[in-house]
Amino acid sequence: MGIRAYRQIFWKVDLHCQANNSAHHTRDISTKELITRRGQSFLLTLELPRPFNPNTDQLHFTAKTGSRASEELGTRSPFGTSESHVTRSPGAKARWKAELVETSTPALSKVTLAVTPPADAPVGNYFLSMERGEKEASLGSLVVLFNPWCPEDWVYLPDEEERQEYVMNEQGVIFKGTDQYITSMPWDYGQFDEGILDICMKLLDINPKQLSDAANDVSARCNPIYISRVVSAMINASDDCGVLVGSWGQNEKRGMPPSMWNGSVEILKQWRKNGCQAVKYGQCWVFAGVMCSVMRCLGIPCRVVTNYQSAHDTDKSLTVDVFHYDYGVRPKESPDSIWNFHVWVEAWMRRPDLDEGGEYDGWQVLDPTPQEKSKGVYCCGPSSVKAVLKGDTHLKYDVPFVFAEVNADVIDWLIISNGPKQQLCSDTKRVGQNISTKSIGSNKRQNITDTYKHREGSEMERTIFKHAITREYSMEGHVRHKVNFDPEGLSTKAKEKEEASAPVSGKDIHLKLTLTSGDQVARSLSLRVNAQTMLYTGVPAANVLTQIEKHTLQPGGALSVAVVIPFLVYGEHLFNCDSVKVSAVATDQNNPELMYLIERNIVLQDPPISITVKGVARLYHQLEVDVAFSNPMQETLQNCSFNISGSGLLINSVEQSLPDLKPKRRIRLLLGFTPYRTGQKTLVVNFDSSTFRNVKASVTIDVQ
Repeated sequence: MGIRAYRQIFWKVDLHCQANNSAHHTRDISTKELITRRGQSFLLTLELPRPFNPNTDQLHFTAKTGSRASEELGTRSPFGTSESHVTRSPGAKARWKAELVETSTPALSKVTLAVTPPADAPVGNYFLSMERGEKEASLGSLVVLFNPWCPEDWVYLPDEEERQEYVMNEQGVIFKGTDQYITSMPWDYGQFDEGILDICMKLLDINPKQLSDAANDVSARCNPIYISRVVSAMINASDDCGVLVGSWGQNEKRGMPPSMWNGSVEILKQWRKNGCQAVKYGQCWVFAGVMCSVMRCLGIPCRVVTNYQSAHDTDKSLTVDVFHYDYGVRPKESPDSIWNFHVWVEAWMRRPDLDEGGEYDGWQVLDPTPQEKSKGVYCCGPSSVKAVLKGDTHLKYDVPFVFAEVNADVIDWLIISNGPKQQLCSDTKRVGQNISTKSIGSNKRQNITDTYKHREGSEMERTIFKHAITREYSMEGHVRHKVNFDPEGLSTKAKEKEEASAPVSGKDIHLKLTLTSGDQVARSLSLRVNAQTMLYTGVPAANVLTQIEKHTLQPGGALSVAVVIPFLVYGEHLFNCDSVKVSAVATDQNNPELMYLIERNIVLQDPPISITVKGVARLYHQLEVDVAFSNPMQETLQNCSFNISGSGLLINSVEQSLPDLKPKRRIRLLLGFTPYRTGQKTLVVNFDSSTFRNVKASVTIDVQ
């Protein structure tokens, strides 16, 4: 209303940003801007033009968010020091309140109030004003976030260690590889980095629902279920002004290859800087990492989850068809697929829309990777993990799709040259292995498979599958496939254990295939071994080995076959490829209908990067790190570079081009920087070259 009206209502206002933000666990975001959490009071001190009598005087305020604020939508709330003197609409929602604090000194015209946004307030930017008579003046702006510390908030998480991990932790790891060769990569979430909160609010403000119905969109931001679907859709740019463009091909020259990203901050800032134009490029772990950052920033507990042998069921049958040529390799195209791994996020929230008794509360699957549309939009979830475990595929949102990802049955088909396709086997156990997330308080892997499904092979698991397949889809006349070859008659012995040591990239791959017989007669076998470099989505990139041999397997005997894949053969085909798939087809020459197929995914281990921190890390003091990489090859590495980043350590990532690295030589980089935030921070180093693409390493630095 102008300075004159301002001075007639109050002289001065103190929003106590530093103290309030500390109490609301938002100090890491800012100490200059008021950032609060709903359901929790914050302090506000006013200096008035005259003494304040709490018995006769009242103070009146209004909080509003959005351009078309209303009490009925919960986006405008009048409140005051005396509720009896506040005039509200009969349908008012999300009511704010204010109480005088005992430390106030009314006789000196100085009053301190405890102002509380309700636990169901829409999250977002608010404007706070004060009224006296017909005069109104602004008290300033604030941000209201979800509050996992508040029992009345739908995102309430009771355990403090879990809150510290799933809301406050800015660094983590994302698991990749295969179920037999599990690897991890550091990821910098950086949800409290400067500017990220504003970017998250911008993301909400340009979502299609806001553009089509602004008033109802802002009102619906009280609901974490609604927010999570909006964010899931906005992380990908498939049908909106989302953050990331996906790329699963091999031509990414016009953007950043997905494997080069070290964290979310650079992606989000680049999106905002470029006028909300989509950033190139992302794959599932990048989409999930960025979504986790946004959700934690908004106050919704969130974690990144990796599912190995993850099914993509395109026809909603809860079964996946996998095709193989009779010479062992996989065809390049198939409607269904099984990814080596797939990464999504879980967010913690109540689900009263599914059951008022809380049966489906807790972790909810959200997948921002654009795979299939959900209600016409490329998003997925929130799908209750408990609903997936129970096989309740009739529930929203996208539970059937998630159920198939972790528990679909697999049908293997053999495509015979100049003949019909032949069913090899039906596998009820292959999909959904070692579902993993970061452990609380450490970078160790936590296996959470049992939260999604009962033990494979158990009667309960099969009962749940039958329940799931009949919830939404009629399976009358569905015939279970039979296995055409007795696996006990011919089998392989896998020596690898979970998380076995992987062969090293740059060296030849040595494998041994062992065949054993439980028969009473000898078998004359034709053995065809193939190797293909594979995208992690299960799509073949190139065939790098074909090996055909004839063998006789004696009754009760064993036969070992050596398989060698030279680096000179597979190395040039590793660009963008996650693994090498080795398959062997054994055919009984006297009975060609009897075949056995075995496959093994080989994930190659990157050569190491050395990171040495020199000295003690202190706030606003220069710190040095020594980064080194050794060339294990017999050839020179070209186009070498280091990329180094870390929230709280480096304001901007550092890109350093390096000279060519000769065989068996070592290259070092001494980097100096000034930490700008205290606490445990993660420095992430990425080495890239003509041969070794995006080798990563990290170190935790405790800034005093």
